[in-house]
Amino acid sequence: MVAHDTAVVEKRPAPSTAPAPRRPRASRNAAGRTPWLYLAPALVVLAGLLVYPVYQLGLISFLEYTQAQVSGGEPTSFKGFGNYAELFRDRQFWQVLLSTVLFAAACVAATLAVGCTLAVLLTRVRALPRLALMMAALGAWATPAVTGSTVWLFLFDPDFGPVNRVLGLGDHSWTYGRFSAFALVLLEVVWCSFPFVMVTVYAGIRAVPDEVLEAAALDGASQWRIWRSVLAPMLRPILTIVTIQSVIWDFKVFTQIYVMTGGGGIAGQNLVLNVYAYQKAFASSQYSLGSAIGVVMLLILLAVTLGYLRLLRRQGEEL
Repeated sequence: MVAHDTAVVEKRPAPSTAPAPRRPRASRNAAGRTPWLYLAPALVVLAGLLVYPVYQLGLISFLEYTQAQVSGGEPTSFKGFGNYAELFRDRQFWQVLLSTVLFAAACVAATLAVGCTLAVLLTRVRALPRLALMMAALGAWATPAVTGSTVWLFLFDPDFGPVNRVLGLGDHSWTYGRFSAFALVLLEVVWCSFPFVMVTVYAGIRAVPDEVLEAAALDGASQWRIWRSVLAPMLRPILTIVTIQSVIWDFKVFTQIYVMTGGGGIAGQNLVLNVYAYQKAFASSQYSLGSAIGVVMLLILLAVTLGYLRLLRRQGEEL
């Protein structure tokens, strides 16, 4: 008699199609409020430091507000958009706006060029020179703008500055001409701005796998080709962020221009929007026009900042 084994087939329970239990609404609301509770102290401080001053800036830009109103001699009157209309009819305003845009663009381009070049250099030198370069760059970054501007004025002083002596220029004044003064200020702005770009880009380069760079070198690519075809595309998010931040910083330069050109240069030839607003508000006591210039700058920088935040959000979604 042959015995046949009977296979026992176990029946597995069918996968449940019932929806997953949902978290209580109260729990979801509490989880959504938690980040805001952590941010609340910082938001309160920012509201006190930014919201109220911006509100006052916008309010004054719609009023007739001169030294007479500050002294209480005449009542404050509402002008609406009259200050903006007067500002936009001023030819000097458009000239200063153009100078500001061109100067900021030159500063951003030079800062990126110097910062990226030194970031690549940091990856090619030994530990001791790398440390020395990093310490020197951080020293420039930590120097206050007034101090740095004063030092650069001394270096290029027509009577006592070492630069003119080394170059054999005699008593040549760098701040007399419009373009030479802008160039001198540009050098100081780049000197105090490139460390941020250098350190950020250097950190990005160190995150690139060594195999990628070695493969490009084995294919015979030069250092410039490796940067242009390999590193720059991989570092595009970082380069975009440092570019936008540099635009924001260089567009609102005030201290360097004011200190190094004596408040805007001869006959205002080196004015930028920040210095122009200061002159209108405090030198001419036209506080309404100065506030209107400040609002225009705020709107321009707000547009740049919104673009910056949009890029950050897009990069966060890609990661």
